[in-house]
Amino acid sequence: MPEEQFKRNIAYKLRIGDILSGKPVLDADKFRLLELGDKHIVRVNIIANVIEKYVQDDEKKFASVTLDDASGQIKLKNFGEEIQKLDKLSQGDTIQVIGVLRSWNNELYILPEIVKPRTPEYLMLRKLETDLEKPKTLNKAQATELRAKILETLKNKESEGGADIEQMITDLKETPQTINQEIKKLLEEGLVYEPRPGKLRYLG
Repeated sequence: MPEEQFKRNIAYKLRIGDILSGKPVLDADKFRLLELGDKHIVRVNIIANVIEKYVQDDEKKFASVTLDDASGQIKLKNFGEEIQKLDKLSQGDTIQVIGVLRSWNNELYILPEIVKPRTPEYLMLRKLETDLEKPKTLNKAQATELRAKILETLKNKESEGGADIEQMITDLKETPQTINQEIKKLLEEGLVYEPRPGKLRYLG
């Protein structure tokens, strides 16, 4: 597929976990697109944190940056003079990336077109954006699993004076609305309490 055709494809706003759950479609062993539900995806628009960076700046110029948005991890890769797009990134940076999906040795990665610095709050905004399209009702088993994950998080954070609700919403895969509904139930049942707005502690 010509490079110009990639440019005309929609850059879908996704979380990394969504990308990894898609089905790569190959044409003669060459990556063509990613099937995700009824979408055929070639370009993506993601927001994530930089957790690792590797640069090889010699005859074979190459750069790789590993991104994590709490739903999964994926790499950005650039070659030749294009490695300058990743040159100024550091571990811990939050960035927005628009780029083309590629695959090598059965590993999906992103060839970045645009890389922009963002504040960590954008991670929450992106989760809210993408979760609007997802089903908001959990079955009984899923609700029980979510409750267990919330309680486990609170127990682990007890030594720190409780857990930050916004951070929990970012870290858990379920939608913010669903997580807030489960937290409300736990509050009503007296299993947890809110010592101050936005903070949650375990009562047991």
